[in-house]
Amino acid sequence: MDYESEVQVANFITGLVVGAVIGASAAMLLAPQSGKKTRKRIRKAARGVADNATGRWDEIADEVKDRVDDALDVARKRLKA
Repeated sequence: MDYESEVQVANFITGLVVGAVIGASAAMLLAPQSGKKTRKRIRKAARGVADNATGRWDEIADEVKDRVDDALDVARKRLKA
């Protein structure tokens, strides 16, 4: 998979997650329950989103690091030749 395709996939996944968060938030706010319960559900959902986002950013950082390392290795080999 080339870089452009990976960016498109990442953008799609990001849009999907953002849409899900917005939809879930709207559903919670419009649900017929007390404000205290709604706030509790929103906090719980926000923690879940934050945990997922942190994990995804860690994966992206690792991928970027690997690609930079590969590019540096190629550049070093070309400079030696």
